[in-house]
Amino acid sequence: MQEYPIKRGLTKDLETRAAAELKTCFGVEPEKTARGFRIKSGALKRLDVTIGAGGKSVIIDTESDLSAADDVIIDTNKRFRKYLDAVTGFSTKERVKRAKTPVEG
Repeated sequence: MQEYPIKRGLTKDLETRAAAELKTCFGVEPEKTARGFRIKSGALKRLDVTIGAGGKSVIIDTESDLSAADDVIIDTNKRFRKYLDAVTGFSTKERVKRAKTPVEG
């Protein structure tokens, strides 16, 4: 399970955008769950998206299909990164940099 912060200014319609981008990036209609949305696509047996506290982050929990072919895994990873870029507003490089920055508190 991983929590990803959302870029300032993109939190207003986060829940709607999170669901819409699942369909855009994975080509699958997301299933509404008690806490968020769920899809099954490619090398992912399950991808759950939940909106974090205060609507300032998304929490993503995945379960991988370990028997998937390499080309399916590569395609799924590309779609997943594209989804994170679209929902968080941060590029992969920005997300890595933010993850490495120590949290002050």
